[in-house]
Amino acid sequence: MSNIKKGYADCSDGQIHFHKNIGEGTPIVFLHQTASSGKMFYKVMDRLPNVLGYAFDTPGFGNSFSPSDSPVLDKPSMPQLGKWITEAINSLGIEEFHIVGHHTGTCIALEVYNLISERVKSCTMIGPVPLTEDERNEFRKYYSSPFSPDKNGDYIKTTWDYLAGLGIKSDLDLHHREFIDTCRAYLGRAQTYSAVWDQDFVALYKKMECPLLLMAAPDDVLYPYLDRAHKMKPDSIIKPIEGANFEPDHDPDGTVAALKSFLNI
Repeated sequence: MSNIKKGYADCSDGQIHFHKNIGEGTPIVFLHQTASSGKMFYKVMDRLPNVLGYAFDTPGFGNSFSPSDSPVLDKPSMPQLGKWITEAINSLGIEEFHIVGHHTGTCIALEVYNLISERVKSCTMIGPVPLTEDERNEFRKYYSSPFSPDKNGDYIKTTWDYLAGLGIKSDLDLHHREFIDTCRAYLGRAQTYSAVWDQDFVALYKKMECPLLLMAAPDDVLYPYLDRAHKMKPDSIIKPIEGANFEPDHDPDGTVAALKSFLNI
């Protein structure tokens, strides 16, 4: 039986939904990829039954508020996304914590660290994004257009096939879950990817001073940049992992083994 409960945390522009693993010790904050939700960490959290964990749904995803509803912004920047998550962390009374980010989650983790570095005990990045400006602009061409609803429903097949191309493999339940999350986030996906490509990941990454664990499956779209991230931070630890762009779902045992070793839990 899962140990995961759900709730909402307040931030300055709305409510952020979270999935909480009931446990003890220093909490782990989990930040998902685009266009998933905190559910992508369920298998990992279930394998850490005694560890306190919070998997947030980024604004625009899952059951969190949509930035397009914000009175301040329609297209949030990465610093704004980091600010919202930090406000949610603060509203829950979380003091020191470990942070685990996957893809876009690594970008948000950097912004959180930039705001409250003294409280971040460590950072784990599954698919870090240390891209050059030219590389970010190349990614922007393929990952910034929304799959908008249309009267014929063609976007449904487009979304389904897009996920298949990301390495969802033969796990139909995972495919369906990610399909639902991606359809919900058709605006958030485009908005947040735009924020990813606008962020100077490298500049923020070089400022990090906390212990750092880096992972990415060989068939992850960001795997080619894993060694670059490691060379920028020679003291970082690299652990092998499998699972294309869905490592916490396809290889939860490998993910948890790496976390346990890194965090000594």
